[in-house]
Amino acid sequence: MSDKFFLDTNIFVYSFDSGSPSKRDRALQLIRTGLSTGQSIVSYQVIQEFFNVALRRFAPPMSVPEAQQYLSSVFRPMFAIHSSPALYFEALGISEKHAISWYDSLILAAAIAGECAVLYSEDFQHGRKFEHLTIESPFA
Repeated sequence: MSDKFFLDTNIFVYSFDSGSPSKRDRALQLIRTGLSTGQSIVSYQVIQEFFNVALRRFAPPMSVPEAQQYLSSVFRPMFAIHSSPALYFEALGISEKHAISWYDSLILAAAIAGECAVLYSEDFQHGRKFEHLTIESPFA
């Protein structure tokens, strides 16, 4: 089985959350492990969702130069799953089969396409399996 793992958007958002130090520390640990081992994966969707939050909702909002630096140093090494018709078809199948929202289905499809063993997210049921992928809530 693969040692690769997928990091959902909330991991990156929590890594900036000074109001939840335990979640922030766990999120930072996952990101650092992913960067140091080269085993973490993100999709285009994670990057888009993160910057939507970081540029608009962080207090203060992330500046464009900060976002560019984060994109280069954190997301670029992890970015492995791009948008494609095949990914959309897979996500549609997941959505129908498991009655999961479109955006969550895209995350699952990307993690499966990346051959990840684990998807770290608090947005899914902890321990649930999809094919070879296991959901783990890093904050449970």
